[in-house]
Formats: sequence, structure tokens, C-alpha cells
Amino acid sequence: MVEASRWIAIVDDDPAVLKALTRLLRTRAFDAQRHTGRGQEFLAALPDGLPECLILDLQMPAMTGLELQQHLTRRGIQIPTIIITAQRDIGMRERCESAGAIAFLSKPVQDTSLFAAIDDASEIARSRSRGPS
Repeated sequence: MVEASRWIAIVDDDPAVLKALTRLLRTRAFDAQRHTGRGQEFLAALPDGLPECLILDLQMPAMTGLELQQHLTRRGIQIPTIIITAQRDIGMRERCESAGAIAFLSKPVQDTSLFAAIDDASEIARSRSRGPS
């Protein structure tokens, strides 16, 4: 199994969102790898290692963020995932959380909410890498 490393993957079909999130993450010294709204592009990059955290846009062409998350789960790939969306649907939030998302954030994403979710993701990744106690 591929081990998690200290970088964050962002998958969003909006170049402006990718740029803004990357800049924001850099303010906290996070290394971000951007994928331009194609779940398949992210999946192709997995052999290079798993990110510590995955930030997914919910609405993307070809494969939604939820579909990508479900695909990873079916393959046994566990990456702490944050879903971001302009959609404010409680049912969708529940579906994403049931599929394993650790956070469901509304766009525009608030810095404090995003960093709190990333902190949670980092703790989950660290506890997984330590294995059972």
C-alpha cells in the first residue's frame, strides 16, 4: 500500500479556485498538488503517492467529487477528504459524510474552516500511519 506524504491534493474544475486554494495553503507552508477538475487525472497520479489530505469540488464534469471519493473507497484507498461545494444540500452533505468525507464546506470556503478541516485530516493521516496502538 502507498503511504501518505506531507502534501495536499486539490481537485476542482475552476482554475481560479485552484489558484486561490493553492495560494492559501502556501501561507501555511503546505505543498499543494492541483488537478484541474478531472478525477481521472488525480487517479493517474496516485502511483506517485497519497496526499495527506484531499480537497474535492463536489460538482465536476465526468466524475463528481462524491463519485471520486466512492471510487477511492472501493479500491481501499483511504485519504482524509474535504468536499467543497457551492451546493447547500443537506442530503448531499449526508451522502458525502456517509462516504467518508471528514468535512463538507460551502464556497466561498472560509480560511478558518478549511484549516480546521486540514488539521483534522492531518491527525487522521498521522494516526493511520502509526497503525493500531
